Amino acid sequence: MIKSSEFRKKLIKIMPGYKWTVHRPMYRINTDEKVLMLTATGIQVAGKNRTSTLEVSVSYRDGEYIYNSKSSGFGKNAPWLSKQEGPTLAQSLRNLQEDYEITGNNNLRHAADLQGARAHRKTSS
Repeated sequence: MIKSSEFRKKLIKIMPGYKWTVHRPMYRINTDEKVLMLTATGIQVAGKNRTSTLEVSVSYRDGEYIYNSKSSGFGKNAPWLSKQEGPTLAQSLRNLQEDYEITGNNNLRHAADLQGARAHRKTSS
């Protein structure tokens, strides 16, 4: 299993814009087998305000690492916006970013559709 110090180095290398805390390793029982899992939380702040929270976990199961990433927006207690996984740390984070890009593009398209469908008012001279 990956060591906490190695996990932290990977996180800092790939996401240096976050302040990282690696939590104590824990075991999760998953269908009669123990799975060792490491979790880290990264935060970005502006002044005293938390602007972004990113949580990454890695577990080792059946000879393979599985990385899970999730993030939330403004505030300490903001809800998680999305969750993605991947076979590598980079792939997990890339999947999360792509999910946000797709969601953002869909929202922009819907906003443009609503704007285009609004009745146009004529200005009087």
